[in-house]
Amino acid sequence: MSYDIKIVGGTIVDGTGAPGYRGDVGISDGRVVALGDAPEAGRTVIDATGKAVCPGFVDIHTHYDAQVLWDRMMTISPWHGVTTAVVGNCGFGIAPTRPEHRRLILQTLENVEGMSLDALEAGLGDDWGFETFPEYLDALERHGMAINMGVLLGHTPLRMYVMGEDAVERAATEDEVARMRDLVREGLEAGAVGFSTSKAVTHWGYHGKPVPSRLAELDEIAALASPVGDVGGMLQVNVGPGFYLKELAPIARSTGRTISWTAMLTGLFGPGGHRKQLDRTADLVEDGLNIIPQVACRPLNFEFQFEAPFPFEAMTMFAELGAGTREARLAKYADPAWRQQVRDKLIPVLVGWADRTTIAVYPPEPALEERNLADIARERGVDTTDLAFDMALKTDLKARFRTAVLNTDEEAIGEMLHDPNTVLGLSDAGAHASQLCDACFSTHLLSHWVREKGVLTLEQGIRALTSRPAEVFGITDRGRLEVGLPADVVVFDPATIAAAPIKRVYDLPAGADRLQSDAIGIDAVIVNGTLLRRNGVDQVDPAGALPGRLLRRGRMAERGRLAAE
Repeated sequence: MSYDIKIVGGTIVDGTGAPGYRGDVGISDGRVVALGDAPEAGRTVIDATGKAVCPGFVDIHTHYDAQVLWDRMMTISPWHGVTTAVVGNCGFGIAPTRPEHRRLILQTLENVEGMSLDALEAGLGDDWGFETFPEYLDALERHGMAINMGVLLGHTPLRMYVMGEDAVERAATEDEVARMRDLVREGLEAGAVGFSTSKAVTHWGYHGKPVPSRLAELDEIAALASPVGDVGGMLQVNVGPGFYLKELAPIARSTGRTISWTAMLTGLFGPGGHRKQLDRTADLVEDGLNIIPQVACRPLNFEFQFEAPFPFEAMTMFAELGAGTREARLAKYADPAWRQQVRDKLIPVLVGWADRTTIAVYPPEPALEERNLADIARERGVDTTDLAFDMALKTDLKARFRTAVLNTDEEAIGEMLHDPNTVLGLSDAGAHASQLCDACFSTHLLSHWVREKGVLTLEQGIRALTSRPAEVFGITDRGRLEVGLPADVVVFDPATIAAAPIKRVYDLPAGADRLQSDAIGIDAVIVNGTLLRRNGVDQVDPAGALPGRLLRRGRMAERGRLAAE
């Protein structure tokens, strides 16, 4: 016999955290068939001498729900070694959605996830080809994708499907909750990996209204979580006022399932506050409640225009502008009294924001681009807030700024990455495309936290990217190199792997822009035994057959039915 692909001479790091070892890998019929000793020949041979050979990376927090329907390659995640992505996070998604609500759902994604409405409408077209959640899963399976995908059923589209536009106005009735609960069960039985919801104060939807899930009472959320306990799956939640560990504990206890909450970031809980949250998490886990915080390995940078200033929209005075006219927004920005209110009412995470802000695009004075806002304000003897608004008004709100909002304390980030009760997440790949690019989180982790800082060993870093997120999200056949498992494999150079500097491209539907980062040091990405990328170049036809699979209930399915374990 011979292998379809043989990887020779590399250091095998299997994803479990066990020490790496020299050996070969044999892949046939989409699965790993030899590990360590692979004596047969290979039709395709990859020389991995001096390289690491590991499982494909698992990104548990993405928003490719819509993008995958026009970009089956799911760029840019596979560039950075991601072979499995979970969509439907934060309670968002595009199914179930009635035809009459499609634009409202897209406007919600536009506001809350920073997606281009023009791109969404052009990419999805008038006929989406599905309405219910099971129909969406079937559509994904027919459509095909480059990498594997697990799907969470989101609370926001579910609520609108049952309640219509009342979903953003009021609590649900008992009958409406019962109907939503039945649809959650239906979605889980069809293959959802779980249910997601959000109470985050930053989540504002269409016409400046809170997203539907924020109107849900705790009894509603508990009711919708109950099928997860019966059918299986997990819960992904964005915490908010009145919806945190105290409220999550009874849900975790009653369902017996994992809850992963978004997100534990430095700066959210005050100086050293992350340590208290880690201690509380350890107590919950010791008590048998698997309530797992997601942590991020990069500062939470946002590039924004004051047309839609996402970092500031947690402030009520900014969020309210979303419901008004553009003229009203311009008038407020020019008003000295309103500017003073901004300074007076800055929420804690925005204190000192100008010191962390870079001018990204400013056509009137290109020499200011990539310079610090506060430095320029000091040079000119002006207030930083006045400078920012004056620059915005001078460019008809087209000036762009990039600011680090959260997760800037590296010592604290290192502690959170090391903690056994956290999980690496929050890449937000597919969302905020013109504002940030954290889809490169995997190459950043391996370059910055493993190679440069030594906070994690190579084995620990790879486990954080593979088996750990897979186990938290119930993805049972990914995240490990093991004979018999599907062959999702990454070959990379530990000495050079990195994320390249971010660049802006205009390749979304309708010519919309997004930020991208190329991957450095990744030799090969293999998905289900198919060589997807080699030395930074796609090896498959984006319009042809693609190797990714829909992971129904967290594992590979055959023709819409769960495959045997």
